Order: sequence, then C-alpha cells, then structure tokens
Amino acid sequence: MSEFHLVEVMGVRVEMPSNQPIVLLKELDGVRYLPIWLGAVEATAIAFAQQEVVPPRPLTHDLFKDVLGHLGANLKTVYLTELKDGIFYAQLNFENGPTVSARPSDAIALALRMGAPILASEDLLDQAGIEIPDQSDDEVERFKEFLDQINPEDFLG
Repeated sequence: MSEFHLVEVMGVRVEMPSNQPIVLLKELDGVRYLPIWLGAVEATAIAFAQQEVVPPRPLTHDLFKDVLGHLGANLKTVYLTELKDGIFYAQLNFENGPTVSARPSDAIALALRMGAPILASEDLLDQAGIEIPDQSDDEVERFKEFLDQINPEDFLG
C-alpha cells in the first residue's frame, strides 16, 4: 500500500478558460500541490466549510455530518487514494468501523466539517501533484489573494 501524506485545503477557485471549479490541496511535508476538478455544488460545499458559512438549512454534507454524529460514527481520516482513467478516488476511514469509498470532493467537504485529517497517497501526488518550490511563493500568494476575493456564492448557479 502507498504511503500517505497529510494535505491541507488551500481553497477553491474556477479554472479558466474551462470555467471548471477546482480544489487545491498542499502537501504539508513537501512542495507538491494537488488540484482536483469538481462540480460547482461540491466547490460551494468546500468553500462554505472553509469559511464557516452556516446555511439556513443543512446542505447534504452538513446533513451527513449530523447523521454520523447521531449514529456515533467518528470520521478518523480521509484518504485521497488514486487517479484512474481521469477520475479521482477517495476513502472515508471511520474509527472502529468500515472504510467507505467516496468522491474526493465529498470526502474533503465532510472532512472539513468534521475536523478529520486529509491525506493523499504518494502514488496520487506523484501522478497528479504539481511541484511549486518555496521560492516561487508569488504564484501561491496570487492564488491566496484570489481566494480572499471570492465568496462561496460565486460557485452557485
């Protein structure tokens, strides 16, 4: 089995010219970034969780978190496992329980809501990761500035 690395969610943005939302994750013990393309609904769910926006009624990931809480299921970790035929795969790992296959966007949105660590496999980072050495902080800063200027609502509709 592949080694896993802790990653953090840098944020979501819309990639141009495709107008496709992506979530960008950064390897904490290295210089690789992992962009994962996702749908607008999932981008909104991740952005809401990052910005601690509480909608008037629970969104799907909020509902799932509440259900898991009532069932006493604790999300231990989320693994972003592989990229196969252009599709990213993830797995939810529960304490004293099963592992459940999930889309990375759903897994990330749930992990952010439940405070669970997100880990990416070495294989996935090798295959889809982008190296941005520390000395090229300009690009990261531009991305962070972009994230500061957007709202979760930008991904709706």
